Amino acid sequence: MQPGTYRTEKGRWTVGGARILRSLPALASLVCVPAFVAAGEPSPGLRLARQLNDAFSEVAEKVSPAVVVIDVIQPAETTSRPEEERFDAVPPELWRYYREQSGQGSAEPTRGEGSGVIIREDGYILTNGHVVDPADSIQVRLKDGRVFKAKVRGVDPQSDVAVIKIEAKGLPIAAFADSSKTKVGEFAIAIGAPFDLDYTVTIGHVSAKGRSNVIRGREAARMDQDYLQTDALINPGNSGGPLLNIDGQIIGINTMIRGLHTGIGFAIPSSLAREVSDKLIAEGKFARPWLGITIRALRDNPAVRASLKGVDQGVVVEDILPGGPAASSDLAQSDIIAAVDGQAVSNAEELRAEIRHKTIGRPVTLEVYRPDPKGNCKPVRIQVRLSEWVQPPPATLATHFFNPATERDPSGLGVTVHVLTPEVARLFGTEATNGVLIVGVEKGTAAARQGIQPGDIITSVDKRPIMSPKEFRDAIKSADLKKGVTLNLLSGEKARVEILKEKAN
Repeated sequence: MQPGTYRTEKGRWTVGGARILRSLPALASLVCVPAFVAAGEPSPGLRLARQLNDAFSEVAEKVSPAVVVIDVIQPAETTSRPEEERFDAVPPELWRYYREQSGQGSAEPTRGEGSGVIIREDGYILTNGHVVDPADSIQVRLKDGRVFKAKVRGVDPQSDVAVIKIEAKGLPIAAFADSSKTKVGEFAIAIGAPFDLDYTVTIGHVSAKGRSNVIRGREAARMDQDYLQTDALINPGNSGGPLLNIDGQIIGINTMIRGLHTGIGFAIPSSLAREVSDKLIAEGKFARPWLGITIRALRDNPAVRASLKGVDQGVVVEDILPGGPAASSDLAQSDIIAAVDGQAVSNAEELRAEIRHKTIGRPVTLEVYRPDPKGNCKPVRIQVRLSEWVQPPPATLATHFFNPATERDPSGLGVTVHVLTPEVARLFGTEATNGVLIVGVEKGTAAARQGIQPGDIITSVDKRPIMSPKEFRDAIKSADLKKGVTLNLLSGEKARVEILKEKAN
């Protein structure tokens, strides 16, 4: 009897002459295959697992030639930065280990390494901005062993997307997927060079989409945050490498992790990376349109939301900045923006995403709800002609928030302060977690003598942390200029300490 045939003999089943137990469930539990599968033939489950195994291998084999290892010689002043200023969100002890292994932290220019993916066969490579900017020199290694010098074509700091260029033709490329169609739970495959381990392949899933508020502190004020989250293991060195779907298409560019062995990594969605990289290749920069407003999601303000009738989602216009596009339109404070050119928006990230891909110089139509004093919201349509975003000087911007009738301190320090919201912090490129914004400095006062300017942030008074204007007022009640008042400040990204005293006679 041939293997794979079945018959009975004295109450027992035999397969090709071999006796098996009558208890089929017991047999199945022992061999982990259905009882009636012929010897030597895989079960349907095993065949499916082998197909999936082959699919993973196929993706790695197909895309790895388009993945590159990027070696960077970094200027000395950038390689000795403290761990907390690193873009990758990894524990300080891991960065200490990594820097010791790679020689980083010395006073001499040192080597850094990252990953990238070829997106055009004539040598354009997509990677992270923090991998190649700044750099004294960049070298790219291909899977086939070829080595090329590379030049930076463009960097967009707000998305951390960069494009570099090598002089080569006919290169293998990786194709983009539409990340807006990527589903949570899909397979995610990362290829990169973590810790100098070239062409490491890790497999996981898309854990979440649309992650914002991932980056905190001073970086958060400038970043375009709309990340894919993945549990595919990525580490320092993976930055700039592709995150792929099961078809071998780019769904994201790996950029950072949240702690070691947590299974929490983040990637720039491919749709954003492609939009930015196309502009960087064509123009060398990515010019961002803007509305010139500060906003807050309606859902984040339950009291305001409860007081309104006729609208339950959108973003509230908290302020309209002077010189911005909205200042020349009919948009007003307290308006609720519900859609941009027909596309609904419910939070700041969605509004920025819609504005980001619009054309500078052309109008957009905002669907707005305008509340009256009783909270009844009237729908209106407002057109705003977009202009290019330019960072306003902090001192100039701060004067917009200056109101001499409020938040004035009676201590003689000479500063007027304003509440520091996340949106205001974003404008000033500084931390949004604590402190108060200085919007006015009186001439001839202790603050003016120490060079304190509008736009500076007070984070503590006499070592007492400050979280609001009220806490600032409470802290300075006991301030004594004769003995000296110590202020911890942020001026842009630079932290400093100033001791304010009365002017000596």
